[in-house]
Amino acid sequence: MTDKLTVSVLGTGIMGAAMARNLLRAGHTVRAWNRTRAKAEPLAADGAHVTDSPAEAVQGADVVLTMLYDGAAALGVLREAAPALRPGTAWVQSSTTGVESTSDMAAFAREHGLVFYDAPVLGTREPAEAGQLTVLAAGPVSGREKVTPVFDAIGARTMWIGEDAAAGSATRLKLVANSWVIAATSAAGEVLALAKALGVDPQSFFDLVAGGPLDMGYLRAKAALVLDDRLTPPQFAVTTAIKDARLIVEAGERSGVLLDVAAASAERLERAAAQGHADEDMAAAYFASFGEKPSA
Repeated sequence: MTDKLTVSVLGTGIMGAAMARNLLRAGHTVRAWNRTRAKAEPLAADGAHVTDSPAEAVQGADVVLTMLYDGAAALGVLREAAPALRPGTAWVQSSTTGVESTSDMAAFAREHGLVFYDAPVLGTREPAEAGQLTVLAAGPVSGREKVTPVFDAIGARTMWIGEDAAAGSATRLKLVANSWVIAATSAAGEVLALAKALGVDPQSFFDLVAGGPLDMGYLRAKAALVLDDRLTPPQFAVTTAIKDARLIVEAGERSGVLLDVAAASAERLERAAAQGHADEDMAAAYFASFGEKPSA
């Protein structure tokens, strides 16, 4: 099999558009669709065929890649595309979803003869644009030769978690990873908020922890977005972080554990969204510590 494929990219937001461009750079044919067509149109200049419907997008595709808001959105779009799906087509599902949604999508794939891969990605706008995502993948060994070129184009590393995509093992790991990302971002915002309230120069804190076990590149990166007023365009938007935080809390509840930090982070993010920061980077949760938007 040639490693040059026809890939249907359904969902061309921040992440999907970047993934589509990297697929094009790797020499693959890309058929792109987005609910708001204007968000997909810029891909035409890069060589993508922009379509009007999911069904049109999946025509002739070797691989269908979904990068949509959540599991319900991904499954709904595949149902729209169902009349044009070919049995044997690989479905790479890269949206961040809940475990139950992954099971539902795997059932749909079986019904339509698709080879399903649970393949969420770890990374934000910049690594997506650079093709440096980490792909967390689960799915059958037979057929991986078809999806591996896709993973190689969008990511720097593929971590295979298992062979049963329906079990949602890749999605489970993604939720665990995102719980750390959201907690760390919330902590970074609260550090800055407390420093402001106490009249402490944030740089003093960074100097204090520099080079030690409390130092962290992610802390500095998220803090810089706030301090330098670079919250747009977002690396990981507040609205998306709210959705992921709620998925994490729900996953914990279904498994009998309470995730107080994740629940509190969801509330902070929702306050930030209500203050007008919904489309900014999730670091904007910083503002949830204040009644009104302060200067950073």
